[in-house]
Amino acid sequence: MAEVLGVDLATVQGRESGRRPLAHMKAGALLDLRRRLLTLGADGTTLGLLEAAMDADRIIGVALEPPERPELHPLAGWVHTRDTAHMIDWAVNGTPPPSLCRPMPARRGPVATAPLLSTQDRNAFFANLREAVDVAAGAHGGRALLHRQALYLTSYDCSPEANAWTAHALHARRGLVAVQGWSPRWAEARSTATALARRGDPVPLLDFIDRAMADDDAAEAANLNYWAYWLGALQEPQADDGFMTDRALTGWDPVTLLRGLARGFHQSPGYVDLYAHSLWALLTAHPWLPQAAPTIAQTLADRAARILDDGLISPRSRRELGAVHYVLRDHQH
Repeated sequence: MAEVLGVDLATVQGRESGRRPLAHMKAGALLDLRRRLLTLGADGTTLGLLEAAMDADRIIGVALEPPERPELHPLAGWVHTRDTAHMIDWAVNGTPPPSLCRPMPARRGPVATAPLLSTQDRNAFFANLREAVDVAAGAHGGRALLHRQALYLTSYDCSPEANAWTAHALHARRGLVAVQGWSPRWAEARSTATALARRGDPVPLLDFIDRAMADDDAAEAANLNYWAYWLGALQEPQADDGFMTDRALTGWDPVTLLRGLARGFHQSPGYVDLYAHSLWALLTAHPWLPQAAPTIAQTLADRAARILDDGLISPRSRRELGAVHYVLRDHQH
């Protein structure tokens, strides 16, 4: 590989070991490397995750050495995506992103199975995130974004010593989930409800769907816009949560969002009710989607049928998922 890429062996070894992080390369050199790797047969999905991996590196690096001004924290300056969150989860818990959960070729010599942080760095990462949450509490602008995103990432800390703090911090904000319809703190409420669901408490998320999303046009649009960004259907980077207020649902591809929701439906059992409602809202807004993406529609119809048969969803989700299944099956016939 070193010979083909025109670099010395130590450079390749440094990139693989992390001694020479790709994020430290010149932009032009990194762009050329990605293209060269693709022409050499590298997996396109893996190459597509490089940007998210470097985002995760940046967030972890700054969290280990926090800036003096919280607004300079990367979590205060842009809205991160699911791919970035998955990369962080890989580094702190060893959980590989779903898109990389497949057999990997054997490597020569001792090779780490995951980019796992040391215990000391992992503890420092979460401790500094919790401090960032406290510092940014009740703030506005970038600090509010820092608070929301840092609090969500603290839910990835499953250590016994962190459970009490995380549970208290999340449950202290349960009142946000009960707010009716759209509000300026809607994104924070959604993030809180989903973080609680990640930790095994689905009730706030069910309440959030019923009270702060269903039958409210602004909130329904915000949910789809957020999903579009989170899953890569809206590719332009966002500096804050303002993009969620676009009620016209512009700037993102509905087919890409449908594909993302279909793929994640069976991977996130704790969020099945949120997925069900979001799919119902997406197909209500774009009823032509089954005709535009018949293969995705078939796969999604099969998954919806299995979930309906299991019966482990709320009455609202059963109604909405039943409607989704009917629309998808009606198209096939």
